[in-house]
Amino acid sequence: MSEFSGSPIDQLKQLMERLRHPTEGCPWDREQSFETVAPYTIEEAYEVEDAIARKDSDAICEELGDLLLQIVFHSRMAEEQGLFDFDTVAKKITNKMIERHPHVFGQEEQRSQTLHSEAWENQKTLERKQKNKGTSGTLDGVALALPALMRSEKLIKRVKRAGYELAQPEYLLERFQEKLEQNHSPAKNKDQESQNENWIGELFFMLNLLAVHLGVDTEKALRNTNRKFEYEVKEFEKGLKLRDQKKDELKKNLTGSLKDLFK
Repeated sequence: MSEFSGSPIDQLKQLMERLRHPTEGCPWDREQSFETVAPYTIEEAYEVEDAIARKDSDAICEELGDLLLQIVFHSRMAEEQGLFDFDTVAKKITNKMIERHPHVFGQEEQRSQTLHSEAWENQKTLERKQKNKGTSGTLDGVALALPALMRSEKLIKRVKRAGYELAQPEYLLERFQEKLEQNHSPAKNKDQESQNENWIGELFFMLNLLAVHLGVDTEKALRNTNRKFEYEVKEFEKGLKLRDQKKDELKKNLTGSLKDLFK
């Protein structure tokens, strides 16, 4: 029988308290900090997305549990330092969502999609100003820890919402073609390495600009293409009689097959 009591979330909080106990807890859990747990939190969020993409309801449930554990973990560490606890986290997000949804919780005349969009952006701007002591730049609050591709998309969308004019698709495609035609070679020194890095970075950013115009989520698009690539490799390997092929022949055949992947 479980030594914990109360609701499922209460039991989970008690479990984390026990794992973090200074003498009776788990040595690994006791040693963790916000910084060391953060990468696991990010990883678990992507595991949720992967389970959703696979339409695996059991996996979605399990991965959401893993993600919830991360929130409880961070909250417990904060509680130990006298910063906040899980209930404070839950209360803050509840209040925030109420403030951002006047079309649901406000007066009858506020309940429209237009007012919802305006209220959402106005509230987020106000929150950024409060965080930045009354000032709020267009790009304030875009998390540095986001994956670079996702962060560039958010930066572009933030600028677009602020009313700045973005380069149009036709111009972007012209500039992209010009960039592709620039002569680049494998890096042999630091200068060449830096040039190649800037070149690739600019290509990625232009693709993100184009994606925003087209309403495409670049992270999702690349994840889907990654899955396609992974599937093709696995299917190819399934069809091979590995015992009858030498390693070099296997590599050659696989390379030839993958050349046709993006036709």
